[in-house]
Amino acid sequence: MAAYQGYQELLVQKQEKLLLVKFNNPKKKNCLNRVAYQELARVLGEVNDDGDVTIVVFTGVGDFFTAGNNLSPSGQTDDIQAYLVESNKIFKDMVLGFINCNKIVISLVNGPAIGIGATIVGLSDVAWCAEEAYFYAPFTKLGLVPEGGSSYMLPRILGRSKASEMLLLNEKLSSAEAYSFNFVSRVYKTEELDSVVWPKLREFSTLPPISLKEGKSLIREGFLASLLKANDAECTELINRFQGDEFIQAIMDFATRKSKL
Repeated sequence: MAAYQGYQELLVQKQEKLLLVKFNNPKKKNCLNRVAYQELARVLGEVNDDGDVTIVVFTGVGDFFTAGNNLSPSGQTDDIQAYLVESNKIFKDMVLGFINCNKIVISLVNGPAIGIGATIVGLSDVAWCAEEAYFYAPFTKLGLVPEGGSSYMLPRILGRSKASEMLLLNEKLSSAEAYSFNFVSRVYKTEELDSVVWPKLREFSTLPPISLKEGKSLIREGFLASLLKANDAECTELINRFQGDEFIQAIMDFATRKSKL
């Protein structure tokens, strides 16, 4: 039986048949670093082997779901190429963790979901969001490309035009738009979390586990190969973009703006 011990960037709590995973870096808007990506891959692997759990719920501590990748430089490295390759593998394995999770993955988007925060929603089986949540994927603004399987999943969910607005043109998706474009299936009021939302999630968690697992497998079978292919292609191109002038310039601009705050 999984113990779910030793997590730093995530708050992991097993509540009977439900596993609650919270992004836990509220001082930095729940930004995710390499450790967080490794821990996400780990918890998604750990829960696959936990026969007690049927549902995994992702949410954020505080006001943000997650503000995405932490752009602040972390530590010194002499070999930037090796660092990028290693980071890319860690990221890819984390996305694979979501793709291969055999439990029902529910994103409970409590606030803004930016970058990987938005693409995690596309990887979830079910997504609900708070009224104040929004979704933002500023990849091209950073000189990057879509990630986290979003180049496949978002056009599939939102339609090509809306997905391209979001992934290529940096347009935000409000909670109301997210609902109307089927990105989330419910928009909740934060004050209804304890009275409506959590009782419903706990109710879901009591459904027959083998039936849930096999049903999810059948739904996923229709797009699994395409999603795996998209993750491979995105990660290959991300390595190129991280070494490109546009990304380097964007990071320098980011650092300059930050130093003026």
